[in-house]
Amino acid sequence: MRSAYIDMIGGVSGDMLLGALVDAGLTLDQLRAELDKLGSGDFELSSSKVKRCGIDATLIGVELTDSGKRIRDWTEFEGVIDNSALDPQVKATAREVFDLLATAESAAHGVTKEETHLHELGTVDTLVDIIGVIAGLQLLGIEKLHASPFPLSAGTSRSSHGIMAATAAATSEIYRITKAPVRAGGSYGPAGEAVTPTGAALVTTIASFEPISFVPEINAYGAGNRDPEQHPNVVGLWTGESESTAANGLELDTDLRLLETNIDDMTGEAIGYVQERLMEAGALDAWVTPIQMKKGRPGVLLSVLCRPAQEDRLALLVMRETSTLGVRRRAAERYVADREFLKVSVHGSEITVKIKRLDGNVAGIHPEYENCREVAMRTGLPLRDIVEAATEAAKALLKA
Repeated sequence: MRSAYIDMIGGVSGDMLLGALVDAGLTLDQLRAELDKLGSGDFELSSSKVKRCGIDATLIGVELTDSGKRIRDWTEFEGVIDNSALDPQVKATAREVFDLLATAESAAHGVTKEETHLHELGTVDTLVDIIGVIAGLQLLGIEKLHASPFPLSAGTSRSSHGIMAATAAATSEIYRITKAPVRAGGSYGPAGEAVTPTGAALVTTIASFEPISFVPEINAYGAGNRDPEQHPNVVGLWTGESESTAANGLELDTDLRLLETNIDDMTGEAIGYVQERLMEAGALDAWVTPIQMKKGRPGVLLSVLCRPAQEDRLALLVMRETSTLGVRRRAAERYVADREFLKVSVHGSEITVKIKRLDGNVAGIHPEYENCREVAMRTGLPLRDIVEAATEAAKALLKA
């Protein structure tokens, strides 16, 4: 399994993570192609090699047009994501990051989400950072992401609110909401704002803080704009293959949570709606099992598999959308096969195909259903024909 570790040496921001991804092999053309799916031409990307103290790193520049500098609100950002041509999983993860940002900002300023003034977070730059990082990790094939604790910086920072503590109020709220680990004290430490709200929201949503064991192959660095003498203003990204812990190249994934609840007073349509909401919110899987409850009543067991960082949010979603009065939780593990993702063109549309491997050999080819469905709806061709065409195109790429 392709894994990565985020080393927050001098802190983290969205553009620093983008720089680390480009330093690790993601091309600007690949990044632009994904961002073009947003349907916005309000920015231009650039990349340059810089040195921060003794570390060579990649600096990403995002130049905004006048339209790109216009301040948006949360609803507009969500609309752009929902109406985009992005991969469904990228959309779901991006919505989760924006939801965390909105919750943290409203809590930090004591107002509702609708009343929050975004200021620096309201430009297209925020959208570029969030979508670029999530899609970039997918393009690099990173399936398992871990991170170091966040560094607490000293001193003050300046924003549209004036002079503030180095750790912004929204960033502090993200630490509190997600129970993210931080490191503080000692003679070493960054000065000024080291972690931005966007950087904190991204890392806490997409990464785990549990220990990781993997074989590093690439050590990449993304740079921040500031170049202080006291510390290297970079974030590190180590990528490589996780060590297999089972036969046939299987990976034992030990960093999971299983949420469950019994339901006997909801319609099948309502249960199906909850499943859809859970998958859109970033659950790894959600399923329903028929069960027999007390007094012989038929019911269902709703099960949700997720990462620890998602469990509170998904449990709350289940409580809000179902009639249940409680949700059980427990640690879970699973064996996972090695996999990779290919992009193929079918009838003028791009389809993502998941390749399953065992012992290095292809053991399954699975075109993404949503992509195939969109092509079938557009062309009027049977869905099975689109799936077969995407499968054959993937086989041809694998043989090339």
